[in-house]
Amino acid sequence: MTTTEQTPTRTRQPETPAKSRWTAVSAVTLGTFLLVTAEQLPIGLLTSVGSALSVSEGTAGLMVTVPGIVAGFAAPLVPMLVGSLDRRVLLLGLMALMTVANLGSALAPNFAVLVGSRVLVGIAVGGFWAVAAGLAVRLVAPPDVPRATAVIFGGVGAANVFGVPLGTLVGDLTGWRIAFSSLSALALVTLVALLAVLPKLVASQAVRPKLLMEQLRNPGVRVGIIATALLVFGHFAAYTFVSPALQKMSGIDERYVGPLLFGFGAAGMIGNFVAGAALSRHVHRSVLTIAAAMTAAMPLFLLLGRTAAGGAVLLIVWGLAFGGVSVGLQTWMLKAAPEAVEAASALWVAVFNLSIGCGALAGGIIVDTLTLQSVLWLGGACALLAALAIRTARTNDAVR
Repeated sequence: MTTTEQTPTRTRQPETPAKSRWTAVSAVTLGTFLLVTAEQLPIGLLTSVGSALSVSEGTAGLMVTVPGIVAGFAAPLVPMLVGSLDRRVLLLGLMALMTVANLGSALAPNFAVLVGSRVLVGIAVGGFWAVAAGLAVRLVAPPDVPRATAVIFGGVGAANVFGVPLGTLVGDLTGWRIAFSSLSALALVTLVALLAVLPKLVASQAVRPKLLMEQLRNPGVRVGIIATALLVFGHFAAYTFVSPALQKMSGIDERYVGPLLFGFGAAGMIGNFVAGAALSRHVHRSVLTIAAAMTAAMPLFLLLGRTAAGGAVLLIVWGLAFGGVSVGLQTWMLKAAPEAVEAASALWVAVFNLSIGCGALAGGIIVDTLTLQSVLWLGGACALLAALAIRTARTNDAVR
């Protein structure tokens, strides 16, 4: 990818690690695992929470919408507000907030309080992810950066493989409050791990509004932002309601939704590492392939997912495609803005999480007012537009 000329900004470049800190990478991966699990766990609990607190499935979707939107604003605001604060201290503080937030969800007496606790989850998710997304270059030697990035984002796939399905299973067996309590305990474990192995991380540069806006002059960053918004919005408009889709469209019993989400996550984890390997050779081609696969996966669910077997197979294909989205688009952003990694990452995380929230919100409105099938058409259409934007980037030489 090429970059446009950046306005001179006083920066303090971090030292390039001579030796890779893989234990620190592992702790950050545990953090991304927790973030995604905490943000997406309500997807598997919509029916039980809605029933327990007397709200519709569309309204229960606010448990995904609210933290997504809050995280979108928190991603650039948290780094700006803390200035040059040691990023190690910041990450520890945000993980402590995550511990408290999930405990609040577990103890919530009504839906309003539950949504309020999800606001705190959104702050923790946005702030942590904005910093963690670019940490590979701070923790490992240059030759190890692509692999470390894939490992860190492997936490996303692992959350879908283990976190969300196991959380859903715990919720089904013992109640949704126990599921949120378990998240709080995991956040505490993650906090201890980060405290033990994370090195001092001096801020490379203060993230200011001007620096964020400068990134939008970069054509590679602009395309990355557009593709992120479209792919993530479309995915979460549909995937937030995958549980009722599997039950109502494919005729799958609610007891099997958790195991199927496990399969979705396992496929996503494979997709993450396959994409990581491909991205080291061809960034543009790899991201375009991911977008094209997403374009096909969601509409095909409508055509071939009318049976239990068809629904299960299409869910796995969908998971394989979406597994490459995070690592693919983050690698795109790192390549597009190598001199402003934290600023570009903060902007990307903001758009990513706003798209999660807005996608879930739009999906909830569509499900409540139109049909469940409509969100799958919307997801496919958004992915198609993303693929066209990525293709245009090649045509306009925004990417090498």
